Amino acid sequence: MSEPGAAPRPGALALYRDRRLLAIALMGISSGLPLLLTTSTLAYWLRKVGVDKTSIGLFALVGLPYALKFVWAPALDALRLPGLGRLGQRRSWALGTQLVLVLAILGLGASDPAQAPLGTAAWAVLVAFCSASQDVAVDAYRIEVLRDHEQGAGAAATQSGYRIGMLAAGAGAIALSDFLGWSAIFAGLAALVSLGALGVVIGPEPVAGERVAQAPLAPLARIRRAVIEPLRDFTERPHWGALLAFALLYKFGDAIAGVMANPFYVDLGFRGVEIASASNLFGVVANLAGVFAGGIVVARAGIVRALAWGGVLQALTNLMFTALALVGRDFAFLAMAIGTDAFAGGLASAAFVAFLSGLCRPGAAATQYALLTSLMAGGRTAMSSGGGWLAEQLAWPLFFASTTLLAAPGLLLLAWLASRKGSGWNRQLFQRKS
Repeated sequence: MSEPGAAPRPGALALYRDRRLLAIALMGISSGLPLLLTTSTLAYWLRKVGVDKTSIGLFALVGLPYALKFVWAPALDALRLPGLGRLGQRRSWALGTQLVLVLAILGLGASDPAQAPLGTAAWAVLVAFCSASQDVAVDAYRIEVLRDHEQGAGAAATQSGYRIGMLAAGAGAIALSDFLGWSAIFAGLAALVSLGALGVVIGPEPVAGERVAQAPLAPLARIRRAVIEPLRDFTERPHWGALLAFALLYKFGDAIAGVMANPFYVDLGFRGVEIASASNLFGVVANLAGVFAGGIVVARAGIVRALAWGGVLQALTNLMFTALALVGRDFAFLAMAIGTDAFAGGLASAAFVAFLSGLCRPGAAATQYALLTSLMAGGRTAMSSGGGWLAEQLAWPLFFASTTLLAAPGLLLLAWLASRKGSGWNRQLFQRKS
């Protein structure tokens, strides 16, 4: 961990007044903004202009850059960005990706998904690529600019900014779509990226970033150390194939349902303000409560039981949307469905993050976690792209009922793994490493 240059160790309250924390929070806003922009908000826009459900499902593939960002991450470590290099290694890459991200968001907003869906998809892929690259630069900046004892405050700062960005691009954009055109909305979101650029300007450059930039470039050795060795370590574990399959399938049904949620709300006749209100007032609070509850369950019952309870709950709460499809346009029922689903998703996510963390070895934890999350995101993105086709074949009530059944393979794999106690997998893979 680098020493950023701020001398004495500040108290907890003083630390939150540090300009580095403000810079990190501002960068978090521009990091969180593009994620929902290219997923749920884009799906909502596509459905509003009449794009068919199969095509909307395929648009989930534009998120693949988030799953593949580890491929080009070494370049952001080793190469100095021309023209902006005077800002330093980390800040130059952060600002460079933000500048291209602004142009990509403006291009996406100016596209016509009804008449030229391929053009819209191309702009969305560029937004996702710039966003994923920005995440790499911003994460490296946060880790290197803070000391060990400051990392907790840094995580709080970046998560706070990230959620603000997601709210702006998600609920904010959907609510405004009742009153403004999409090109104006996207222009406003592009302007918000300037907050991240402000963070780059006011934040100091980490010392470690400069040392990395000056180090000799050895790309083959870097790839072997960063990718091949951690993967080889993982494949030496017992039942590693089943573990990987479980990680891919655990949230499969939830991912399929999530891709088509906003088009479903549109078909029921809900307005953007109603969807945004239900998501914010009930969804956000319920999700945070679910994450908190998941942490308690993991601590008291263990990861395996927490995964089982979370998996069952997130499957059953999809039936709330089956009921909503039968009830029709009812805001109270919409809020209840979103709230229960968000709580179950938060509980399951807390257990799932603990599961992925438990798979990482000391000394390779950061690399293995990044690789695992990239593989999981890529697998779920590819599999969930068929959600639109499935929704076309089934009426909405049957579609959401089928997503409940899609949780069965993951839960059956979990039950099988839980029966493998004789091989020592539980001790090796699900207990915290020292």
